[in-house]
Order: sequence, then C-alpha cells, then structure tokens
Amino acid sequence: MNLNLNNKNALVCGSTQGIGKATAMALAAEGVKVTLVARDKEKLKQVLSELPSQRNHNYIIADFFNPEDLKNKVSSFIKEHHGFHILINNTGGPRSGAILTATLEEFENTFTQHLKCNHILAQATVPFMKEQKYGRIINVISTSVKEPIEGLGVSNTIRNAVGNWSKTLSFEIGAFGITVNNILPGFTDTERLNEIINVKAKKAGTSIEEMTKIMKNYTPAKRFAQPEETANAIVFLASEAASYINGINLPIDGGRTKSL
Repeated sequence: MNLNLNNKNALVCGSTQGIGKATAMALAAEGVKVTLVARDKEKLKQVLSELPSQRNHNYIIADFFNPEDLKNKVSSFIKEHHGFHILINNTGGPRSGAILTATLEEFENTFTQHLKCNHILAQATVPFMKEQKYGRIINVISTSVKEPIEGLGVSNTIRNAVGNWSKTLSFEIGAFGITVNNILPGFTDTERLNEIINVKAKKAGTSIEEMTKIMKNYTPAKRFAQPEETANAIVFLASEAASYINGINLPIDGGRTKSL
C-alpha cells in the first residue's frame, strides 16, 4: 500500500521516548519531514540524529506545563519554516493514584498539559491544513476513554475531556480534508508502564515481576505492546489511505478493552 506521505510535514509531540519517538521514526521512514517537540534539548538532538535522513528534520524545545511558551515557539517556527500537514498530540500521563486523593493542582496541571496544549497546537496548525486541503490530527490518549482504569483518577478524567474535545473538533473541520482521531494505547512497553507496574506492585505487596505477569494476563495477547506497533497505526491514520476515517477512538491494546 502506498501511503503517499512523501513531502508531508509532521509535528510530533513527546517524541524523545516511547510511542512519540517510535511515531517520529515511522513517519520519517515514510518520507515525512518531522519536527520533534519535547523539553529536553539533549534528548531531542539524540532522536534527531537517529531519524532517517532523507528530509531535513528539526525540533522545538517546549514544556507543556507552559502553554503560552509552546504557543509562541510553534507559531514562530511555522512563520520561519513551514506549516504542518500532520499533528501528533502526545504527552506523558499524570501521577497514578485514587481520584479522591488527587489535588486540584494535579487536575489543573494535567488539563493544561493535555487539553490546553492540544488546543493551542490545533489552532496553530489547522490554518495551513485548510490551505492544503489535507490535515491529520492524531491524539495519543488511553483506553480509559472507553473504560476508566483503576488507580488513574486524574488521567481517567482528563483523557475523557480530550476525547470529547477531539470528537467535537472532527465535526468542525472534516469538510476541509482534515481528520481528527484518537489512538488509545493499552499496556505498552514504555517508561510510563514501568511506573504504573511499580505503583501497583507496591500497593499489592508483590514483586514487580509478579505484577508484570498479572498485567500481561489481563490482555488476550498475553504480552505488552511495543511502541512501534502503536506507531504503525498512527502512520496509517496520518496517510491518504485513511482519508475517510474521522472522529474515532482506536484501541491498540491486544483486545484488553472489553467494550466495543
């Protein structure tokens, strides 16, 4: 299948590790010019050096706890360089914990990181997408959009807000050749999953190895996903081949989510 992604430009957030990095690598392999976004300059430079070199890739240093700075840096980059056909909204999840013990600051910070920054980036990138009559906005969220996950109170709440923001946006810009879709990763072999396993193991009074085995058994596939498996689905949704897929939640979870 020809994905027709040559000469497209993509802005990939959270792209120094995990699913974000795997997505940047997969898009670049398809001929996309990738601009990485994260807050650690040294990690950004390292990932930049690993990207396939058929295009002149770039990066933006930004902290999603500072949405105004993100807005200014992305807007300046677009004016100086180019717009983006593809936006991958992806950032780290909040601290694990019960919802009743969460502080207002945790909710506010997570809302800023996820919904506010997604909104800022959509506002910055959609005008170019409209001009090109081609755009893909893909939000990496969580299966908690379909089924809340025990012990992730703040994440469950804010991820659903992002899901509804995304669905609403898909209504408004679909006529311009722009699609908006959500990727819902299940248990994926990343630093974030390691953090969750550690918390669960400590709470249950068991070993990390035993908790890892338990969590793998939650999934019909009996294993964790690799970031590249999620990235492959993102690349497909970013392509012309997925032009009539809009406003969906796509779980990539090995069949773990019980709802349809």
